[in-house]
Amino acid sequence: MDLIHALPFVAMLLGIALLPILVPHLWEHPAAPAVLAAACSVPAIIDATVAGNLRGIGEGLEEYVSFIALIAALYVTAGGIHISGNPRGTPLVNATFLGIGAVAASLIGTTGASMLLIRPLLDANRERELKTHIVVFFILIVSNCGGLLTPLGDPPLYLGYLNGVPFSFPMRLWPAWLLAVGMLLTAFVLWDRHKHAQESAEALALDELDVTGMRIEGKANLLIALGIIATSAGGVPPPWRELLFAALIGLSLAITPARVRAANTFHYGPIREVAILFVGIFITMVPAIEALKDIAPSLPVNTSVGLFFMTGALSSVLDNAPTYLIFASLAAERAGLGTDLGALAAHAPQLLAAVSVGAVFMGANTYIGNGPNLLVKAVAESAGEAKVAMPNFLAYAGMAIAILTPVYVAVVLLMFA
Repeated sequence: MDLIHALPFVAMLLGIALLPILVPHLWEHPAAPAVLAAACSVPAIIDATVAGNLRGIGEGLEEYVSFIALIAALYVTAGGIHISGNPRGTPLVNATFLGIGAVAASLIGTTGASMLLIRPLLDANRERELKTHIVVFFILIVSNCGGLLTPLGDPPLYLGYLNGVPFSFPMRLWPAWLLAVGMLLTAFVLWDRHKHAQESAEALALDELDVTGMRIEGKANLLIALGIIATSAGGVPPPWRELLFAALIGLSLAITPARVRAANTFHYGPIREVAILFVGIFITMVPAIEALKDIAPSLPVNTSVGLFFMTGALSSVLDNAPTYLIFASLAAERAGLGTDLGALAAHAPQLLAAVSVGAVFMGANTYIGNGPNLLVKAVAESAGEAKVAMPNFLAYAGMAIAILTPVYVAVVLLMFA
């Protein structure tokens, strides 16, 4: 397929990256994401109609519905759990939040862990003035790298599980998880200690004065979260899976006192923005994925190192779930196993490990590499008194890649060299 058919997707990416920088006031208008998504999606749909590939658009929208249903269920459920209290926003406390989140991400998914912990982390640092880096590291650790150990942790691993990869396979990736989380937590503590020392005396005094104990409200939503996990892991087929997610959302809204959501400053703005932008991404991604399929055989993916970097690089700008599936299938074909991902896990586990780690870790490189990234950004920017000024698309990408590059090198040397 001619790469010109991927132009709507490129335009979508450039719009998300550049419009907040070039026309910030226009981008802040509530309709701006919808205008961008529509402007890029219409050409993609017309192109698919001419090419006779409307079925691909339909399949893309089906994947979108499954994706956003899970994201919305976790967002609403986590919004009904309020972890109150205000510990001091010290490097040790913040690192503890990130460490807990790294473990929780593999148990309740990167989205669930992110939505559960981002608000209390923001509250703990409400009085601090230098805190953008805290949310950036949160995205790197909790919203991405922490989800490596189970299929429930990150969408690409779940997609692999649905396509024959044993449930236990990601657990063997624990050396990469431990190395990445350890390096990132160490870098965070050093960075946060430096920033904490630069805080004004007034900010530190307010932080120390406003310390309160921790408590959890809305505990019934923890059971609903288990229901979401069971629905995801139980192989419930669509549309029943999405209907179950909708029912669990309704149950969460019904049983959660309004004051709990109010305490979380819960509103639908962040999930609305993510839903609008990602419908454009999923539609325009269809011709981009087809183009990738055509050129993938000529890419340098004959080794685990090549698979790691190619899967990761494209996971940074494409959604990492379909990117994972394309390169895992390609690896299976190169290994003479057809497209059997179960056989790939059994007979060439190093290749599947490279695809898995690359997709999960490098989904952190941009806001659109993994679903929770943009969601956390939106929550941080709309958190009332605790809000954080987040870097724009390009600034975040530069910061994330700079922090993560040593991690990538270390993982390659440990597991794939």
